Amino acid sequence: MSQELFAAARAGDAARIEHLIAAGADPHGVDEAGETALMHAAHHGHVATVAVLVAAGVDVNAASGQGWTALARAAYNGEAGRGYVEVLEALHQAGAALDARIFFGITPLMLAAGGGDAAVVEWLINNGADVLANNEGGRTARMMANDKFYVDVINLLNEAERQLGVTEEGSCSSTRSVVKPHVVNLMKPAAH
Repeated sequence: MSQELFAAARAGDAARIEHLIAAGADPHGVDEAGETALMHAAHHGHVATVAVLVAAGVDVNAASGQGWTALARAAYNGEAGRGYVEVLEALHQAGAALDARIFFGITPLMLAAGGGDAAVVEWLINNGADVLANNEGGRTARMMANDKFYVDVINLLNEAERQLGVTEEGSCSSTRSVVKPHVVNLMKPAAH
């Protein structure tokens, strides 16, 4: 029955998932790769199926042996050439961690940036993903986008880094601030 559950998750058949769970299928089970039905549904962008599995109480932060989570799977699907913002939103509302790392220390933001998905990158930035995170090789999401000249993604990440006080060269300056500072003149008035 678990193979049927994984197949239904990949196909996005929410009604079938509900039926299988009601018949005793374990929504918490993993396949031979250590991935859950939720990961399969998220990877294919099936938000209704994700919602059914979340309602069944699955762990939204469960990770495979390589560290894949449902949120990482939704951040970028290489076969489809995109990620799924609506799935990210559903998972995030259910408590999924935005910066969980997969192999080599790669975050969901790095996956989306490296794939050039500006919509996912923007959503992750706006929801608090760590823009300055480095993978095990010391590379950031912006560096990954730079490699492939994804201009829209590069611009989003540059702006996010700028707001965090990172200079163009990539170094952080303690004198910069996210908001423009106000200068207050504390000089004594001239005596008459």
